[in-house]
Amino acid sequence: MSDYFDLERFCQAQNDSYAQALQELRQGHKRNHWIWYVFPQLKGLGHSATSQRYGVTGLKEAQAYLKHPQLGPRLRECCQELLHLQDLSALEIFGSLDAIKVRSSMTLFALAAGGTDNLFMRVLEKYYEGKQDPRTLEILQNSD
Repeated sequence: MSDYFDLERFCQAQNDSYAQALQELRQGHKRNHWIWYVFPQLKGLGHSATSQRYGVTGLKEAQAYLKHPQLGPRLRECCQELLHLQDLSALEIFGSLDAIKVRSSMTLFALAAGGTDNLFMRVLEKYYEGKQDPRTLEILQNSD
């Protein structure tokens, strides 16, 4: 199977950290460094080498990520865990910088997924008052 977008980079990164990430989400407190490859955002939003490596190039790559047999289900599982948490804000769960990254990620994948009952929009509604990330929207609009 061809991997045009090199989605394998996410699989490799998640191999050693996905179980820990899921456990931290269930506990409602992120402690380790996995945000870039569990909740990827658009390339260009971050400037670190890690952010660039795991940055998604656009909607087509995000759609391929969602269709991937491992990555799509894992992202959805993480979102479900966020929706199950009670009485916590994104800031409390992720800290200020990573809460911004999660908002960007949810904006990207909400657009990539489309549809009316959109898991990623539900995360945005619960934690960000339904407001999508304006920088993600701007980058996507200018990439046409």
